[in-house]
Amino acid sequence: MEHTSWESAAAAKRASVLGKIPEAWRLDEGQLAQARAQRDLTDGFIQQFLNEDEISIISRDSVDIVDQIKQGNLTALEVTSAFCKTAALAHQINNCLHEIFFDEALARARELDAHYAAKVETIGPLHGLPISLKDQFHVKGVDTTMGYVGWIGGNLGVDDPSKVHKVESQITAELLSLGAVLFCKTSLPQTLMFGETKNNIIGQTLNPHNQNLSCGGSSGGEGALQALRGSTLGLGTDIGGSVRIPAAFNGIFALKPTPERLSYRDVANTNPGQNTCRSTVGFLSTSLSGLELGLRAVLSTCPWERDPAVVPIPFRQNVYDECRSRARSNGLAYPWPKNKPLKLGILRNDGHVRPHPPVERGLGEVVKALIIAQHQIIHWKPPSHVTARDIHMSFLTADGGADIHSHLQRSGEPLIPDLQEFFQLKEPMPLLEYQDLTVKALEYEAAYSDYWNKTAGWGGLVTGQVVDAVIMPVAPHAAVIPGKYFHVGYTEAINLLNYSAVVIPVTKADKDVDIVRNPSYQPLNEVDQRNWDAYDPETYHGAPVGVQIVTRKFEEEKALAIADIVVSALQSYRSARERAKEE
Repeated sequence: MEHTSWESAAAAKRASVLGKIPEAWRLDEGQLAQARAQRDLTDGFIQQFLNEDEISIISRDSVDIVDQIKQGNLTALEVTSAFCKTAALAHQINNCLHEIFFDEALARARELDAHYAAKVETIGPLHGLPISLKDQFHVKGVDTTMGYVGWIGGNLGVDDPSKVHKVESQITAELLSLGAVLFCKTSLPQTLMFGETKNNIIGQTLNPHNQNLSCGGSSGGEGALQALRGSTLGLGTDIGGSVRIPAAFNGIFALKPTPERLSYRDVANTNPGQNTCRSTVGFLSTSLSGLELGLRAVLSTCPWERDPAVVPIPFRQNVYDECRSRARSNGLAYPWPKNKPLKLGILRNDGHVRPHPPVERGLGEVVKALIIAQHQIIHWKPPSHVTARDIHMSFLTADGGADIHSHLQRSGEPLIPDLQEFFQLKEPMPLLEYQDLTVKALEYEAAYSDYWNKTAGWGGLVTGQVVDAVIMPVAPHAAVIPGKYFHVGYTEAINLLNYSAVVIPVTKADKDVDIVRNPSYQPLNEVDQRNWDAYDPETYHGAPVGVQIVTRKFEEEKALAIADIVVSALQSYRSARERAKEE
């Protein structure tokens, strides 16, 4: 970096990534111009560049793909080729990849096919499944820049020259041992600490459903790639909403486990020494079953045996089955007293920033479906999420930005404009102040837990039982207008609590339905006013809306089971509504 400007280094990196796309998969200037003029890049638009077999493959979800390979109906090479091509197209029209290693992926697929041909068996539950990775996970032979120009040609955090490109994240090795095919690394924002995806290397990744909007962050490239069907299962991380926000904004599913359920060993991170409020590895997927497949598979490798930070909890099928058995396959609760329906808290707004009309409508539709399915709904009014957000953000900025600026200084690149004010270099938080903050965080956790426990005495048939999960917005808006993400309290509070969460897609913003609120609307505060002023039905039209289903610590299996019930109930509700219209 000493003999070149950071701009030149970033430009060379962009060109290098594009240069790894095979000539046959490259779009011409006319096709790229067509993409730039398109509002929605999903489905029909990207499929025009694929043949029927490729469309058939990428239209399948993770579980179906591994089943088809196991049955011999598809080969790993066919599947990998289809997803590599789609990812190549996705990057050209949506700027969502940091690293491409298609040649290595295709070679890996051929090896898997040779193994299957010789032994007529797969090497693991992910055999032949292409899996994408957020650019924090180390893959041997591949850069990990994490969006910093100074780490081009190396691996963020690996200063020993003898180890450059030789480090492998533990979970990367686990995926390979399970038969996965790794083929690309996806874009993220400079610093990671941003709900959008922008950096000085590739610029900005927008939302494939509506290019007026952001794909979210910090696992934004993962969300965008999956929205374009360039992957069905990918790894992300979450310290403030970073798998949940992109999932909700891109109309896909996500699982945020409790930290220490999956291995973070040898994963690049911002301020890795800040361990009080931990980041967690999570999954994003085009299907709910894909999340379960990923969690179940990785836990089968017993990651705690190699990473002492991981709690030794295997996948608990009994927990999943017990929870899922509380409703029929269509989501309808069994009649009392054969089984207890779900008891679900509903947080419609956090009392600080009210959601836009599309989010209110989406959450309302979920509530209606659950009531019709005869589950019990509880109004959720816990300790202030704003308090949690403030404590959480104080942890994330406790070093005064020292770690972030150390990475910027390697190349001389500046902070992107969106972050220049917030991440100016400051004095780090004094130790005693940090310890006091830790006490406040523990007190908040205890108060929230006490509130949750009180729900055992709250009415209805399900007395004596605490709330099973809480359903709430992921953000106060659908996929957001760039630069208009003013409030992250809906996700940050859950990180401070270390709770498990699953995001499910619900609906899309509709300009003809989600009209502007009544003129008599009174803002709760300045931030609420700014959020409301940013809402425009036409601009937001087509933006995905998701909700998060939150359970307590280490309840990932329960969260997945409840999510399945909610999705089933929502499908049944919509089917009944459509039948009623036809009649």
